[in-house]
Amino acid sequence: MPLTKQGAARPPNNAGPAQSEHRRSVCPVACTLDLLGDKWTLLVVRDLLSGKSHFKEFLASPEKIATNILAERLTRLAANGLVERYPSSDIAGREAYRLTEKGRSLSGLMAQIKAWGLGHIDGTEARMRTDNEN
Repeated sequence: MPLTKQGAARPPNNAGPAQSEHRRSVCPVACTLDLLGDKWTLLVVRDLLSGKSHFKEFLASPEKIATNILAERLTRLAANGLVERYPSSDIAGREAYRLTEKGRSLSGLMAQIKAWGLGHIDGTEARMRTDNEN
């Protein structure tokens, strides 16, 4: 079981950045940003929340994520228990991706980020549908 900075045991599903990575702080904001705060990770989560599940679907997003970056983000999200891989029922021999319960718990945060962007950044459009919306 991974250890916290103080040496106490930490359950794996409570991990921040990949469990082998060193934390720079015990601050929950810093740890969350270490996991989710790069340019691409929340866009991958957005796409998963909107129903995308295949690698090529993520690549078709308007932001044009590079294949190596997408693969790394999906691997990191899976290592941290936010995403799981499963055999695709649509494409034989391929994997698909879906959010775990832990990953789906980001839907409220994503809805808030979307609402903030719509309210404060000119030229944005409501395209993302999250689990919290009808």
